[in-house]
Amino acid sequence: MVKDKNKPLFDQRHQHVNQQTNIAGNVENVIFDSGSDKSKLIAELQYLLSDLDYATKTGIIPDETSIDVESHIKKAVVEIKKPKPKKQSVVDHIESAKKLLEGVTSATGLVTALIHAAQVVREFFL
Repeated sequence: MVKDKNKPLFDQRHQHVNQQTNIAGNVENVIFDSGSDKSKLIAELQYLLSDLDYATKTGIIPDETSIDVESHIKKAVVEIKKPKPKKQSVVDHIESAKKLLEGVTSATGLVTALIHAAQVVREFFL
């Protein structure tokens, strides 16, 4: 992991894997930092939804899996927007989305971003 202006970035140089596709090429742009507010977290989750859409349209992620992952991410966003969101509910939805993608080798970048999103929610939000 490389630090840039106190924001964590995952350095994937010298990584050796078989048949991995870095979705949209810029998963490292999804940065969840401790100084974020709820609107920033929502924006980043919506960015993940756009990557998910791209991955689905290009055949990286099966349609059925994408529908379920999208549903969990959207439910997390809805919970975050509530006046008194339940942190565990947000984490559960993000974790469920992550578990659905873990079986899709080509979705490693999205899984990494979801893992980090769950960590940020646990540590800094709600």
